[in-house]
Amino acid sequence: MDVTTDANAPWLIVGLGNPGPEYAMNRHNVGFMVADLLAGRIGGRFKRAGKAQAQVVEGRIGPPGPANRRVILAKPMSYMNLSGGPVNALRDFYKVPVANIVAVHDELDIDYGMLRLKLGGGDNGHNGLKSMTKVMDADYHRVRFGIGRPPGRMPVADFVLKDFSSAERKELDYFVDRAADAVECLVIEGLERAQSTYNS
Repeated sequence: MDVTTDANAPWLIVGLGNPGPEYAMNRHNVGFMVADLLAGRIGGRFKRAGKAQAQVVEGRIGPPGPANRRVILAKPMSYMNLSGGPVNALRDFYKVPVANIVAVHDELDIDYGMLRLKLGGGDNGHNGLKSMTKVMDADYHRVRFGIGRPPGRMPVADFVLKDFSSAERKELDYFVDRAADAVECLVIEGLERAQSTYNS
């Protein structure tokens, strides 16, 4: 069921990841990749967000008229396990309802490149979600980008902090583009439409 909020309220789209060039192509940073692509689509560049430990881009997505939405794209600069503080600060500053927050993040329990969109729920061991839920209501939207499970006995922490493999990178741009499309559909047309179109 969709949670409806004030149509004029902004949306806060949070790409989860770790700051710094050494993490840029890690599986854990796919949320940053989607946020960067969305920023390019609205013609914005990330800038430091005042006192919040984050970078943001403000803009609008959607066709002219009632479906047009004001959005704030954000990348917390606090490291993954502390993402909640910057997100909560941005939520307060921009007066965003929790139901208008979208977290874009990597998901171990989904095959590589597959998407699942949902509202609320647990964190499934994801430190970024865990931090967000700790400081605010859990009823925010999630766009879960599948990265699959680690091979063999590789520890999960090592797997998520490794770059996508050369084989994965061949399709990565396509999958990131599709995830960005899913975010736009969620914001413009609602969760049910986005789920029926992009859940795989």
